Amino acid sequence: MMERSRGLVVRIQSGFYWVDLPQGQILCRLRGRLKKGPRLGDLVAIGDWVKVTLLSDGSGVIEEVEPRVRSLSRKAPTPHGEYEQIIIANPDQAVLVFACAQPEPRLGMLDRYLIICEKQAIPPLILVNKVDLTGLEQARQTFGLYGTLHYPLLYVSAKTGLGLDDLRQHLRGKVSVFTGPSGVGKSTILKALLPHWEREVAEVRRRVHKGRHTTVVREMHPLPEGGYVADTPGLKALALWDIQGEELDGYFVEMRPLVQQCVFNNCTHLHEPGCAIRRAVEKGKIHPSRYQSYLRLRFGEEEE
Repeated sequence: MMERSRGLVVRIQSGFYWVDLPQGQILCRLRGRLKKGPRLGDLVAIGDWVKVTLLSDGSGVIEEVEPRVRSLSRKAPTPHGEYEQIIIANPDQAVLVFACAQPEPRLGMLDRYLIICEKQAIPPLILVNKVDLTGLEQARQTFGLYGTLHYPLLYVSAKTGLGLDDLRQHLRGKVSVFTGPSGVGKSTILKALLPHWEREVAEVRRRVHKGRHTTVVREMHPLPEGGYVADTPGLKALALWDIQGEELDGYFVEMRPLVQQCVFNNCTHLHEPGCAIRRAVEKGKIHPSRYQSYLRLRFGEEEE
């Protein structure tokens, strides 16, 4: 029996998998038997730990995918039904990249990312880019709410270099995934962090300020300071996977401790008397924008 090696999947493209092994990085294919039978999600994702059989030509075959500790994923519709698209497996943290402007920040999408991080127990870092376009004070007015919720916030400018040294410290020694809407500057930031990374970065379309999809493969890059960063395609939509409406309030950190104070156990926080959540909104303890995010998600409106 051929010896198997344990490695980390760092790049996926067109059915090929690049795996980091103790002896170096090799190109792998997936063993055919792993593809058999129906599936509801990606068989292999970047960040997965796998067992590989080495072949005589220097390539490898993935024989086994180890169970995931956690994953950042979204629901993707397909002709055969809903499908869990794994953005990255086993991340140490999710760097949620949003821009102050160009494109305008979509805080409802940020709330969705935070819900996924809460459910999967992935520590988030909210990275606010393009501070040079609005100034730091305006950026803090837009995103400061999340700091009051004890989410770590970092304000940067890929153009001027503001905050990038602090970002390097947050990334050191960790597997981090960069994700967020299209056009917010993820690739530009990564290019600044990775001096040998050669990648064309598309400009944000000037007229409508919507981002082009600049990333066509999912991959992780080793950092000079240690650790990996994963670059993912810019997402125009983020539908929640495996999160039921009635459990949503438990993933809003400011709502979670109040849920048990509602008069009704199955309170939707929409119209019921004695609702602790609505009372907290009225008293200013829950920000109206976060409450509106909850209502949109709870009652089926995936997109703003």
